[in-house]
Amino acid sequence: MKIIGLLAGVGRLPVEFARAARGMGFTVIAVCVVPGTDEELDRVANKTHHISVGQLQAIITTLKEEGVTEVTMIGKVTKELMFSGAVALDSRIQKLLASLTDNSDDTIMLAFVRELAMEGLGILDQTALIRSLMPGAGVLTERKPTQEEQADLDFGFTMAKEIGRLDIGQTVVVKNCAVMAVEAIEGTDACIRRGGELGRGGVRVVKVAKPNQDMRFDVPTVGPNTLESMLAAGATALAMEAGKTLLVDRQTVLKIANNHGITILVM
Repeated sequence: MKIIGLLAGVGRLPVEFARAARGMGFTVIAVCVVPGTDEELDRVANKTHHISVGQLQAIITTLKEEGVTEVTMIGKVTKELMFSGAVALDSRIQKLLASLTDNSDDTIMLAFVRELAMEGLGILDQTALIRSLMPGAGVLTERKPTQEEQADLDFGFTMAKEIGRLDIGQTVVVKNCAVMAVEAIEGTDACIRRGGELGRGGVRVVKVAKPNQDMRFDVPTVGPNTLESMLAAGATALAMEAGKTLLVDRQTVLKIANNHGITILVM
Protein backbone atom coordinates (compact mmCIF):
# COMPACT_ATOMS: atom_id res chain seq x y z
CA MET A 1 0.00 0.00 0.00
CA LYS A 2 1.38 3.41 -0.99
CA ILE A 3 2.21 5.85 1.81
CA ILE A 4 1.41 9.55 1.59
CA GLY A 5 2.42 12.26 4.05
CA LEU A 6 0.07 15.05 5.10
CA LEU A 7 1.36 18.28 6.64
CA ALA A 8 -1.86 19.49 8.21
CA GLY A 9 -2.96 22.96 9.19
CA VAL A 10 -6.24 24.23 10.63
CA GLY A 11 -9.62 23.55 9.03
CA ARG A 12 -11.55 20.71 7.42
CA LEU A 13 -9.39 20.25 4.35
CA PRO A 14 -6.83 17.92 5.97
CA VAL A 15 -9.68 15.63 7.06
CA GLU A 16 -11.23 15.71 3.59
CA PHE A 17 -7.87 14.94 2.01
CA ALA A 18 -7.09 12.10 4.43
CA ARG A 19 -10.51 10.55 3.90
CA ALA A 20 -10.12 10.72 0.11
CA ALA A 21 -6.61 9.27 0.23
CA ARG A 22 -7.67 6.41 2.48
CA GLY A 23 -10.55 5.68 0.11
CA MET A 24 -8.04 5.36 -2.73
CA GLY A 25 -5.94 2.88 -0.80
CA PHE A 26 -3.23 5.19 0.57
CA THR A 27 -1.74 4.92 4.04
CA VAL A 28 -1.90 8.47 5.43
CA ILE A 29 0.78 9.72 7.81
CA ALA A 30 -0.38 13.09 9.12
CA VAL A 31 1.82 15.68 10.82
CA CYS A 32 -0.21 18.41 12.53
CA VAL A 33 2.08 21.45 12.35
CA VAL A 34 -0.04 24.01 14.24
CA PRO A 35 -2.37 23.95 17.25
CA GLY A 36 -6.09 23.65 16.59
CA THR A 37 -6.10 21.08 13.79
CA ASP A 38 -9.37 19.18 13.41
CA GLU A 39 -9.58 16.43 16.03
CA GLU A 40 -11.22 14.13 13.49
CA LEU A 41 -7.90 13.87 11.66
CA ASP A 42 -6.60 11.62 14.44
CA ARG A 43 -9.35 9.14 13.56
CA VAL A 44 -9.18 9.45 9.77
CA ALA A 45 -5.41 9.25 9.22
CA ASN A 46 -3.56 5.98 9.76
CA LYS A 47 -1.13 7.72 12.09
CA THR A 48 -0.89 11.28 13.40
CA HIS A 49 2.09 13.19 14.78
CA HIS A 50 2.00 16.65 16.36
CA ILE A 51 5.14 18.62 15.52
CA SER A 52 5.36 22.43 15.41
CA VAL A 53 5.84 24.05 12.02
CA GLY A 54 8.99 25.63 13.43
CA GLN A 55 10.64 22.24 13.96
CA LEU A 56 11.57 21.54 10.35
CA GLN A 57 14.21 18.90 11.04
CA ALA A 58 11.86 16.92 13.29
CA ILE A 59 9.14 17.05 10.62
CA ILE A 60 11.53 15.75 7.95
CA THR A 61 12.96 13.05 10.20
CA THR A 62 9.49 11.82 11.17
CA LEU A 63 8.25 11.65 7.57
CA LYS A 64 11.32 9.73 6.44
CA GLU A 65 11.11 7.31 9.37
CA GLU A 66 7.50 6.60 8.37
CA GLY A 67 8.58 5.73 4.84
CA VAL A 68 7.00 8.82 3.25
CA THR A 69 8.34 10.02 -0.11
CA GLU A 70 5.39 12.17 -1.23
CA VAL A 71 3.73 14.88 0.86
CA THR A 72 0.70 17.13 0.59
CA MET A 73 0.59 20.40 2.55
CA ILE A 74 -2.97 21.44 3.27
CA GLY A 75 -4.90 23.45 5.84
CA LYS A 76 -4.41 26.95 7.23
CA VAL A 77 -0.95 27.81 8.55
CA THR A 78 -0.52 31.56 8.96
CA LYS A 79 3.01 32.82 8.50
CA GLU A 80 2.79 35.32 11.35
CA LEU A 81 3.45 32.34 13.61
CA MET A 82 7.02 32.48 12.34
CA PHE A 83 7.44 36.17 13.13
CA SER A 84 5.49 36.59 16.35
CA GLY A 85 7.55 34.27 18.51
CA ALA A 86 4.51 32.03 18.97
CA VAL A 87 6.49 28.98 17.87
CA ALA A 88 10.09 27.96 18.54
CA LEU A 89 12.22 27.76 15.40
CA ASP A 90 14.88 25.09 15.08
CA SER A 91 18.28 25.90 13.57
CA ARG A 92 17.33 24.47 10.17
CA ILE A 93 14.32 26.68 9.64
CA GLN A 94 16.15 29.70 11.09
CA LYS A 95 18.87 29.19 8.48
CA LEU A 96 16.24 28.78 5.74
CA LEU A 97 14.40 31.98 6.69
CA ALA A 98 17.65 33.93 6.96
CA SER A 99 18.54 32.96 3.39
CA LEU A 100 15.39 34.44 1.84
CA THR A 101 15.35 37.67 -0.16
CA ASP A 102 11.87 38.50 1.18
CA ASN A 103 9.16 36.94 3.34
CA SER A 104 6.30 36.80 0.86
CA ASP A 105 4.09 33.71 0.92
CA ASP A 106 5.45 32.15 -2.25
CA THR A 107 9.07 32.84 -1.32
CA ILE A 108 8.68 31.08 2.03
CA MET A 109 6.67 28.16 0.66
CA LEU A 110 8.94 27.52 -2.31
CA ALA A 111 11.96 27.50 0.01
CA PHE A 112 10.14 25.00 2.26
CA VAL A 113 9.34 22.84 -0.78
CA ARG A 114 13.00 22.89 -1.88
CA GLU A 115 14.13 21.92 1.60
CA LEU A 116 11.83 18.88 1.61
CA ALA A 117 12.91 17.96 -1.93
CA MET A 118 16.54 17.90 -0.79
CA GLU A 119 15.49 15.11 1.58
CA GLY A 120 13.70 13.11 -1.12
CA LEU A 121 10.23 14.34 -0.15
CA GLY A 122 8.19 15.40 -3.17
CA ILE A 123 5.28 17.82 -2.74
CA LEU A 124 2.00 16.92 -4.43
CA ASP A 125 -0.66 19.18 -5.89
CA GLN A 126 -3.00 19.97 -2.98
CA THR A 127 -6.03 19.22 -5.10
CA ALA A 128 -4.82 15.97 -6.69
CA LEU A 129 -7.15 13.76 -4.63
CA ILE A 130 -9.94 16.27 -3.89
CA ARG A 131 -10.72 17.95 -7.20
CA SER A 132 -14.37 17.11 -6.64
CA LEU A 133 -14.38 19.95 -4.09
CA MET A 134 -13.66 22.54 -6.82
CA PRO A 135 -16.97 23.77 -8.34
CA GLY A 136 -17.40 24.86 -11.94
CA ALA A 137 -18.83 28.17 -13.08
CA GLY A 138 -22.37 29.16 -12.11
CA VAL A 139 -24.57 30.40 -9.28
CA LEU A 140 -24.57 27.92 -6.37
CA THR A 141 -27.27 29.55 -4.25
CA GLU A 142 -31.01 30.08 -4.57
CA ARG A 143 -30.53 33.81 -5.10
CA LYS A 144 -28.64 35.18 -8.09
CA PRO A 145 -26.51 38.34 -7.86
CA THR A 146 -28.26 41.64 -8.46
CA GLN A 147 -26.92 43.97 -11.14
CA GLU A 148 -25.10 46.01 -8.48
CA GLU A 149 -23.61 42.90 -6.85
CA GLN A 150 -22.47 41.56 -10.23
CA ALA A 151 -20.67 44.84 -10.96
CA ASP A 152 -18.91 44.66 -7.59
CA LEU A 153 -17.97 41.00 -8.09
CA ASP A 154 -16.56 41.68 -11.56
CA PHE A 155 -14.56 44.62 -10.21
CA GLY A 156 -13.42 42.61 -7.20
CA PHE A 157 -12.29 39.71 -9.37
CA THR A 158 -9.93 42.01 -11.28
CA MET A 159 -8.60 43.54 -8.05
CA ALA A 160 -8.13 40.15 -6.39
CA LYS A 161 -6.14 38.89 -9.38
CA GLU A 162 -3.85 41.91 -9.06
CA ILE A 163 -3.09 41.41 -5.36
CA GLY A 164 -2.55 37.74 -6.16
CA ARG A 165 -0.08 38.66 -8.89
CA LEU A 166 1.82 40.72 -6.31
CA ASP A 167 1.68 37.78 -3.84
CA ILE A 168 -0.15 39.85 -1.22
CA GLY A 169 -3.29 37.76 -0.78
CA GLN A 170 -6.23 36.17 -2.59
CA THR A 171 -9.28 37.98 -1.18
CA VAL A 172 -10.74 41.46 -1.54
CA VAL A 173 -13.85 43.06 -0.05
CA VAL A 174 -15.55 45.63 -2.26
CA LYS A 175 -18.56 47.94 -2.26
CA ASN A 176 -19.80 50.26 -5.00
CA CYS A 177 -16.76 49.22 -7.10
CA ALA A 178 -14.33 50.44 -4.44
CA VAL A 179 -11.96 48.24 -2.46
CA MET A 180 -12.81 48.17 1.25
CA ALA A 181 -10.17 45.64 2.36
CA VAL A 182 -7.35 43.56 0.91
CA GLU A 183 -6.19 40.29 2.43
CA ALA A 184 -2.61 40.20 3.66
CA ILE A 185 -0.98 38.38 6.57
CA GLU A 186 -4.15 38.44 8.70
CA GLY A 187 -6.01 35.93 6.51
CA THR A 188 -9.37 35.79 4.76
CA ASP A 189 -11.73 35.92 7.74
CA ALA A 190 -10.10 38.97 9.32
CA CYS A 191 -10.03 40.69 5.92
CA ILE A 192 -13.76 40.10 5.43
CA ARG A 193 -14.66 41.39 8.88
CA ARG A 194 -12.48 44.48 8.47
CA GLY A 195 -13.98 45.16 5.05
CA GLY A 196 -17.48 44.91 6.47
CA GLU A 197 -16.63 47.34 9.24
CA LEU A 198 -15.09 49.86 6.86
CA GLY A 199 -17.88 49.49 4.32
CA ARG A 200 -20.59 49.58 7.01
CA GLY A 201 -22.18 46.39 5.64
CA GLY A 202 -23.56 45.68 2.18
CA VAL A 203 -20.12 44.54 0.98
CA ARG A 204 -19.14 41.79 -1.48
CA VAL A 205 -16.31 39.27 -1.14
CA VAL A 206 -14.15 37.86 -3.93
CA LYS A 207 -11.60 35.06 -3.54
CA VAL A 208 -9.43 33.86 -6.43
CA ALA A 209 -6.29 31.92 -7.22
CA LYS A 210 -3.10 33.82 -7.97
CA PRO A 211 -2.44 34.23 -11.71
CA ASN A 212 0.52 31.86 -11.38
CA GLN A 213 -0.95 29.77 -8.57
CA ASP A 214 1.29 26.92 -7.45
CA MET A 215 -1.22 24.16 -6.75
CA ARG A 216 1.13 22.55 -4.23
CA PHE A 217 0.26 25.14 -1.58
CA ASP A 218 -2.10 27.96 -0.64
CA VAL A 219 -4.92 26.94 -2.99
CA PRO A 220 -7.85 29.32 -2.24
CA THR A 221 -10.52 27.77 -0.03
CA VAL A 222 -14.05 28.71 0.99
CA GLY A 223 -15.88 27.04 3.88
CA PRO A 224 -18.40 27.64 6.65
CA ASN A 225 -16.02 30.01 8.47
CA THR A 226 -15.95 32.20 5.36
CA LEU A 227 -19.74 32.49 5.46
CA GLU A 228 -19.76 33.20 9.21
CA SER A 229 -17.29 36.03 8.65
CA MET A 230 -19.48 37.34 5.84
CA LEU A 231 -22.50 37.38 8.15
CA ALA A 232 -20.52 39.33 10.74
CA ALA A 233 -19.44 41.77 8.00
CA GLY A 234 -22.91 42.24 6.52
CA ALA A 235 -21.67 40.86 3.18
CA THR A 236 -24.33 40.01 0.61
CA ALA A 237 -22.39 38.23 -2.14
CA LEU A 238 -19.38 35.97 -2.62
CA ALA A 239 -17.49 35.13 -5.81
CA MET A 240 -14.85 32.45 -6.18
CA GLU A 241 -12.81 31.28 -9.15
CA ALA A 242 -14.14 28.29 -11.09
CA GLY A 243 -11.99 25.17 -11.05
CA LYS A 244 -9.35 26.78 -8.82
CA THR A 245 -11.11 27.21 -5.46
CA LEU A 246 -11.82 24.47 -2.94
CA LEU A 247 -15.33 24.55 -1.44
CA VAL A 248 -15.30 22.72 1.89
CA ASP A 249 -18.49 21.40 3.51
CA ARG A 250 -20.58 22.59 0.57
CA GLN A 251 -23.91 21.60 2.14
CA THR A 252 -23.31 23.73 5.23
CA VAL A 253 -21.99 26.65 3.19
CA LEU A 254 -25.06 26.72 0.94
CA LYS A 255 -27.42 26.30 3.87
CA ILE A 256 -25.93 29.33 5.62
CA ALA A 257 -25.98 31.35 2.41
CA ASN A 258 -29.55 30.48 1.48
CA ASN A 259 -30.84 31.04 5.02
CA HIS A 260 -29.39 34.57 5.01
CA GLY A 261 -30.00 35.60 1.42
CA ILE A 262 -26.33 35.54 0.43
CA THR A 263 -25.56 34.81 -3.22
CA ILE A 264 -22.51 32.73 -4.20
CA LEU A 265 -21.19 32.95 -7.73
CA VAL A 266 -18.42 30.80 -9.21
CA MET A 267 -16.74 32.81 -11.99
